[in-house]
Amino acid sequence: MAHKLFVGGISFNTTTEGLRDFFAQAGEVVSANVITDQFSGRSRGFGFVEMARPEEATRAVGELNGRLLDGRALKVEAAKPKAGGPGRADRDGWR
Repeated sequence: MAHKLFVGGISFNTTTEGLRDFFAQAGEVVSANVITDQFSGRSRGFGFVEMARPEEATRAVGELNGRLLDGRALKVEAAKPKAGGPGRADRDGWR
């Protein structure tokens, strides 16, 4: 099972591949994703990385939190599950 990390403070110039390469120094990266705006395609300044093993995820948090990538200090922490609130259809009154 992969161990998902939240990465904040990502430069608008950082690519998904660059994020993957940066985290590879802490261990095996299962996936990396820079989150982008669906309309402009521009980075939203955060992303997620999945490490293969828990000790690699712990190492990534300890060693990479606060380190610079593309001129920006990253905030690296364990990802929290999405809140199970109502979806868009519930808010708009349709399903």
